[in-house]
Amino acid sequence: MERGLWGLFAAIAFTAMATCSAGAEILIGMAGALTGPNAYQGEQQQQGVEAAIADINAAGGVLGQQLRLISVDDACDSGQAIAAAHKLVAEKVAFVVGHQCSAASIPAAGIYERAGVIQMTPASTNSRLTEEGRANVFRICGRDDQQGAIAGTFLAERWRDAKIAILNDGSVYGKGLTAETQRQLRKLGVAEALYEELVPGLSDYSALIAKLQAARIQVAYFGGYYREAALLVRNAREQGYSLQLVSGDSIASEAFVQVTGEAGEGTVFTSFRDPRRNPDAASLIERFRRQGFEPEGYTLYSYGAVQAWAQAVERAASAEPKAVMNALRSYEFETILGQVSFDSKGDVRQPGFEWFIWRSGRYVPLE
Repeated sequence: MERGLWGLFAAIAFTAMATCSAGAEILIGMAGALTGPNAYQGEQQQQGVEAAIADINAAGGVLGQQLRLISVDDACDSGQAIAAAHKLVAEKVAFVVGHQCSAASIPAAGIYERAGVIQMTPASTNSRLTEEGRANVFRICGRDDQQGAIAGTFLAERWRDAKIAILNDGSVYGKGLTAETQRQLRKLGVAEALYEELVPGLSDYSALIAKLQAARIQVAYFGGYYREAALLVRNAREQGYSLQLVSGDSIASEAFVQVTGEAGEGTVFTSFRDPRRNPDAASLIERFRRQGFEPEGYTLYSYGAVQAWAQAVERAASAEPKAVMNALRSYEFETILGQVSFDSKGDVRQPGFEWFIWRSGRYVPLE
């Protein structure tokens, strides 16, 4: 993509970054929710990025330069994400891992584009992020149109004759995921019996559960973040209602069952392939666990994002943004996730969504 003054912006950004590092270090940004209800995902990002930077630095850095991390909090809020992006640009980072929520990644992307900063999200799945055609934007996880197609097919095949509700939490992520799931479900000749957009942040969803129960809903597909999903399951069980909840990647965290308790047992969801099952990741995973941290969810995707960028810089023999972008789209990279490569839009070619189920306080592949 050649957009107007892109070359000038990139040259200015690279020159500023090079001056700042003075041949000693390259600044890396991490943007995610470090506070608020989605902070568990922000911690996953932070842990993954910190570990990747430590390992790369221990191996000699990138182009002989050490990496230094600057983390910013966006609380998964679009306004705070814009402020966070401006802060990272002002700090003259060369690369940003983030943002985490689609509502944050999408508005931040334009700020990074104008500044010539490469952005790679380990978590934002809304299709719009890469459909807007920004050359600086990459996604190392899958997209909602992929995830929704899998979810809609699953619902149609398993519960064609059941009463299905589609629920979302009003977020960019939630609405995007349910729209794609609904599209696939209807394509396969199944229409939902009820569609609801709930109000996020409530402490109880018993009124909605009562409505679902009155409509004799057997299966609810929920697009949104873990907290609301967890409360829906817990409130249903409190009312003696055996509602089957099906959801997306945001509930791939112990934070979900910390809210649901035993009520979360049997909840089914799609998420990215779990790299903890990769034998090559065993030593890194053990290292995390020795430190008291379980590298679930987006942890290893954040680690892999840093790896892919660092290898692209080495391939380009330069940290100049346009050269690194070209390298990211031209080569395959060996990461903790396995081999990854990116298409012309910046989407990873190996999304690999799978089904999981919560069993005995942890999520495992659905057989």
